Amino acid sequence: MSLSLLYVATGVLVGAMVGITGVGGGSLMTPILMLLFGQSPTIAVGTDLAFSATTKIAATASFGYSRRVDWGIVGRLALGSIPGTVAVMLWFWLTRRTPGIVNHLIPPLLALMLALTAAGLLLQGALQRWALNASPSWLERVRRFVPLLTVLTGLMLGVGVALTSVGAGALGTVALFCLYPRRLTPDRLVATDIAHALPVTLVAATGHAALGHINFSLLGCLLLGSIPSVLLAARLAIRLPPRFTRVLIALMLALVSARMLLGT
Repeated sequence: MSLSLLYVATGVLVGAMVGITGVGGGSLMTPILMLLFGQSPTIAVGTDLAFSATTKIAATASFGYSRRVDWGIVGRLALGSIPGTVAVMLWFWLTRRTPGIVNHLIPPLLALMLALTAAGLLLQGALQRWALNASPSWLERVRRFVPLLTVLTGLMLGVGVALTSVGAGALGTVALFCLYPRRLTPDRLVATDIAHALPVTLVAATGHAALGHINFSLLGCLLLGSIPSVLLAARLAIRLPPRFTRVLIALMLALVSARMLLGT
């Protein structure tokens, strides 16, 4: 099988994961590009961000989420995430003549983000129950800090996504669970997380494209497989049990994280 066909098949696989489970795009694609196809960390991150942004547009159009978005929360997250993303892009630009620094930094940070994502997926149910069972008096005391915590959460997500392409999905969902346990129903939670992740990945992908970090021929092959795959999976409404899905993806990400740490 030619390398181009392998790229298309990879796009099909990851697109199906996104369509079926709603997560897995950035968390899977960047490690695959680095570990299986030998792409440099910057090219893997940049190409994956362009891939993720395009796939999210397709998935968003299919799910039709717009009426369920809490735009107030999206705005708070964006106040932190967009400046964080831009700051990372500026740092990339300032260090563009010494790419070894960035390429050396990305793998351990990516492994850390994958480990945090795996932990977030495994603890998601427990954190949701804890947040829902919190006493009203305690929630009232912390309510005044929630806007600031949301902006700081957005900042961390923006920096993480720009550096590693990981974090906008599963970690964003877990953070919103904890910050807004009674304001966001499950469908509004997913819609709000996607509405925030989409512009962040677009901004980060644009920055990486300007720096020459995107392999466009590779990107074309990945999208050729992923877009039909994600649309088909979403339309067929194939759904695995949520608990099974979270555990399966978490274990997979934990193994990839360990492999990357051992390889660095």
